[in-house]
Amino acid sequence: MDIQQLFGIELPLIQAPMAGAQDAALAIAVSDAGGLGSLPCAMLTPDQLRAELETIRAATDKPVNLNFFAHTPPVADPERERQWRQQLEPYYREYGIDPDSISAGPGRTPFDSEMAAVIEQYRPAVVSFHFGLPCPDLLQRVRDCGSKVISSATTVAEAVWLEQQGVDAVIAQGIEAGGHRGFFLNRDLNSQTGTMALVPQIISAIGLPVIAAGGIADQRGLQGALAMGAAGVQLGTVFLLCDESRISDIHRQALLEQTTPTALTNIFSGGAARGIVNRVMAELGAMVPQAPEFPMAATSIAPLRAAAERQQSGQFSPLWSGQNRSGCRAVPAAELLRELCS
Repeated sequence: MDIQQLFGIELPLIQAPMAGAQDAALAIAVSDAGGLGSLPCAMLTPDQLRAELETIRAATDKPVNLNFFAHTPPVADPERERQWRQQLEPYYREYGIDPDSISAGPGRTPFDSEMAAVIEQYRPAVVSFHFGLPCPDLLQRVRDCGSKVISSATTVAEAVWLEQQGVDAVIAQGIEAGGHRGFFLNRDLNSQTGTMALVPQIISAIGLPVIAAGGIADQRGLQGALAMGAAGVQLGTVFLLCDESRISDIHRQALLEQTTPTALTNIFSGGAARGIVNRVMAELGAMVPQAPEFPMAATSIAPLRAAAERQQSGQFSPLWSGQNRSGCRAVPAAELLRELCS
């Protein structure tokens, strides 16, 4: 089954949910143009999510995907936090920041009963998860709303596990993808493979529709994924310059500089995520052992990001991007979608 049939959409394309980079506007634009628009919900409160859903409901009656995180919040580790702040101490001095004054900012909350209540109120067409799935009781509440359930797999083992839990489709997230890795069974980066290697292996291992994600930025990539047997594709980076994107001018400029590489880093949140290499990644190393577990690393680096951005610098900002940003264009999302699927 292709994803047009599964989700009731016209085009075989999902816009990847990108927390911090978008709001309802991008989801609405993609859904209205025939794809499946997605709303990232992990950094929203239930009331904020309701407000976004009212915006969506007023603008379109097309299917939309709501995306949540399903991670297990880590136990606080004061010693690791101390070591992390010690790593950042030279930068605190440079920007005149007192580490003792740093307070926790907005976090990334896993799907919970309050969010399930919002799902029950609005009954979205699709609910997707990153970092596995929530507990069975919460997952059943989503299913009881009639929502299709999908989740990310970065290995064959994760895809098989998701099928055993009864999801409707699996997103095969290749290592080229921007943003956070969706791994949950094995966080060894050596277990991660590229989209072209991952998709056919998952297709052979499970009986569900498989959605290719990672490194797809143009019509050729989309057609290649479908030719491999993918039921559809999920694209994120390619939409970051679109008119409906909410990224900063700093992030936009970094995306336009095609020669700067990307890397997987845990500096900005504690979880491995792909972004454009900047000063702090280059100087500390992209993967820092002292960084607290996801999402706790974000608190200590947030003041550095804010201070640098006030000086129009992105050297301490998470400039999320996949390995292939060649297709990014500053056009309406609907126009880009039509070109990708024509």
